[in-house]
Amino acid sequence: MSLPVLTQRFRSWLQPRRGLAIAEASIIGLVAALSAVFLKVGSGWLGTWRVHTSHVLPAWFALPLVGLIFGFLAGALVQRLAPEASGSGIPQVKATLGNVSSALSWRVAIVKLLSAIIALGSGITLGRQGPTVQVGASLAAGMSRWVPTSPDHRRQMIAAGAGAGLAAAFNAPLAGVLFIVEELLQDLSGLTLGTAIIASFIGGVVSRLLGGRSLELNLQLLNYSNKFSLPEIPFFLLLGILAGLLGALFNHGIVFSIKSYRKLHISLPLRVALAGLISGIVVAMLPDYFRDNTGLREYMITGDTNASLALAVFVAQFMLTLIAFGSGAPGGLFAPSLILGSCLGHFIGVCESQLLGVGSLTTYALAGMGGFFSAVSKVPITAIVIVFEMTTDFNLVLPLMIVSVVAYLVADKVMPGSLYDKLLQLNGIVINKAAPVDGILKTLTAKDVMQQQVETLDAEMTLDEARQAFSRSHHRGFPVVEDSKLVGIVTQTDLTKIHNRNLPNDTPLREIMITSPMTVTPIHNLSNVLYLLDRYQISRLPVVQGRKLIGIITRADIIRVEAEHLNCEDAAPKLQPEPSYVVYQTRSPSIGRGRLLVPVANPETAAILLQMAAAIARDRHYEIECVQVMLVSRHTSPAETQVRTAKSRRLLRQAEVLAKKWHIPLHTQIRVAHDPAQAILETINEQHIDLILMGWKGSTSTPGRIFGNVVDTVIRQATCDVVLVKLGGGRRQEAEGRRQGEQDKNSPSSPLILPTQHSSPFTQHSFNRWLVPMAGGPNATVAIKLLPALVTLGNEPQIRLTQVFKPSEIKPDMTVLEQAIRQLMRRRKLSNTVIASPVQANSVAEGVINLVKTESYDVVVLGASREGLLQQVIQGNIPEAIASGVESTVILVRGAINN
Repeated sequence: MSLPVLTQRFRSWLQPRRGLAIAEASIIGLVAALSAVFLKVGSGWLGTWRVHTSHVLPAWFALPLVGLIFGFLAGALVQRLAPEASGSGIPQVKATLGNVSSALSWRVAIVKLLSAIIALGSGITLGRQGPTVQVGASLAAGMSRWVPTSPDHRRQMIAAGAGAGLAAAFNAPLAGVLFIVEELLQDLSGLTLGTAIIASFIGGVVSRLLGGRSLELNLQLLNYSNKFSLPEIPFFLLLGILAGLLGALFNHGIVFSIKSYRKLHISLPLRVALAGLISGIVVAMLPDYFRDNTGLREYMITGDTNASLALAVFVAQFMLTLIAFGSGAPGGLFAPSLILGSCLGHFIGVCESQLLGVGSLTTYALAGMGGFFSAVSKVPITAIVIVFEMTTDFNLVLPLMIVSVVAYLVADKVMPGSLYDKLLQLNGIVINKAAPVDGILKTLTAKDVMQQQVETLDAEMTLDEARQAFSRSHHRGFPVVEDSKLVGIVTQTDLTKIHNRNLPNDTPLREIMITSPMTVTPIHNLSNVLYLLDRYQISRLPVVQGRKLIGIITRADIIRVEAEHLNCEDAAPKLQPEPSYVVYQTRSPSIGRGRLLVPVANPETAAILLQMAAAIARDRHYEIECVQVMLVSRHTSPAETQVRTAKSRRLLRQAEVLAKKWHIPLHTQIRVAHDPAQAILETINEQHIDLILMGWKGSTSTPGRIFGNVVDTVIRQATCDVVLVKLGGGRRQEAEGRRQGEQDKNSPSSPLILPTQHSSPFTQHSFNRWLVPMAGGPNATVAIKLLPALVTLGNEPQIRLTQVFKPSEIKPDMTVLEQAIRQLMRRRKLSNTVIASPVQANSVAEGVINLVKTESYDVVVLGASREGLLQQVIQGNIPEAIASGVESTVILVRGAINN
């Protein structure tokens, strides 16, 4: 098997599916957790070395020097390899999820991971949780490029990676999921929540197994008691107000710091080095416990009462964080927010203990953490869940909710909007949440836009026939079908590549086609379709339902729809008819390879149609679906109208008797409907019909209609092959019609003879002499395929293939007839002699009608038109003219033009 075939099969297997999303989310969660553990271990080891160095060397020398050198290295790494890795990384993730061009890739993930380890190891007061969010999202983005997914699927995976990164950093799976919903993607769809939960759960569990407890609090060892009581509520409200005000001030300070650094007009490495130098100088002047941010936060939560220390830590951390973050250093604000909140809560707790003496400092510190985090990040629910998952103390939920919600309301009043949105605005990026993400591309599906008529090639067609099909068409590629099922695709490029292989001209197309081509389903929106077209640089995609080809969609179709949308051509609402209602049905075992639909209405012709259907079903191993439509007034609902089905059931029971005799699975149903055509189309879609066999009267008096309202609608919209049967007047006289093997007098060439095997008669009607006009179109193959089954209706059937030529043509081209003969030879199921000879006439209709009358043919099979049946009918009314001009049975065959 060739490499392109294997590649196509691999791509087809990887198309977006729910199982694939779950597997991808699991891998993303695992990888994000490993990266978070690596970041924690790496920055922790480097931070420990820095603290140890400050004890070996003078702190005033070691800390500023380490901050300067490591800051410069981190900034240089980001600037040279991945500028997108600067800052916390959450704004970049949010921009990507908002469909704003912002690079997230393996390169960004690796650079962010290494630069964050170096930056945090330098001693700057930033956190590792923000970087893990960007690392997880970047890893997910890199993985999604391996899989041909849709834009929506890719966004969901990136969001899941971000949530997994946060969950792994905090060891808080629920917080990771809520952060996605509350801040990043703001999507509550099932697939988004499912993938986010899986990725966050795996990220949190793996991180907990490898990285220790969340935030190193170890509260279970402290045996603290939560003494929350009603008199404390005013203090928690005060804590929430202060957290909101100071949080808004903190956000203003972040924006001010970034703008101030930009006014210096120095490179990123120098800015980060300057921040590391200043941080080292300040920390060297402070007590030793300021050198370990994790230990400092734990001390504020669990340490002894010390209001002055809490204020000093708050002021120092506040200023150092602004200095560090404004430089663009790769680090986040989550950890500094928690430290600042714990200091603020500790201070309020000291005040409460001096006034009432009923509260717990730990409770106030933890509530302050959630409040300040909520005020800075504007995610109150995530803040509550993070602190709760750290403590697993339900008694803490109420004070935590009070502080977090009040802080959020106050902060949003003082400084409305998200901090991350403001950081994006500083870079000229504005995410418009009011506008739809993809506009018309998001709302319309492939089924709404696809071309309903598809030119296809048969899998048994030869290489020479395929070349001729390409020469007659402007298309550069054709889907390859077998019994209306898509089995491959062949393009001009494929034919060019095999030109040098010297393959025989009779090589079947199935040996050279690309199997398992890239496809879309009817429910794919245009955004997904356009993504696949761009990803693989192709111009068209087959639309399939299961394996059944139901349409094709191209770039031009999408452009046309967008243009119509801009011109407001689709503004008028379309009224949808009320669906039909099934009032009676019987089901047989589904053991067939396909399904054939027979609408029955006239008891006089139903038996003949069912015999034809049985012949086709036995040949193709199909099941038969028999439907009868009962019409009701349009002023009443089909589902609410009472009907009597006794007469209809008697007709269907006759069909059941015949099917039992023929050992063919038969399903029956009675539908109540306003429109019989609509009911038939609904049956085709619901039961996945492969072929429909209908009777028609051969002409119509309805203005603007060719075959009548029902048949015309089915021809235009049916998603399967269509066979229309106009029954003739009965058996002809044997002596009148028999001219076996005789050469036509008007034929300028000798007939082609094909002997086949004998088959017993199937009915008393005359189906012995068959005339099949050919013109080389796509319906020729469909008609030829039906012949082996249909001719079994006769006693000693004979088939004549013919092609009409104008008298001006001296030497007619017999290529079409020769191809049809070869196709019948591959079947070898006929019991009669097949002849192929041309006939001269001024028009196709005239030539066929004269031939039927002079040669007394019992059945005329039409469908070998170059264009679709309905198109040629509109152009020349050829089938209608033939059906009206002869008394014989006329069978019209139309390959699936698909809807």
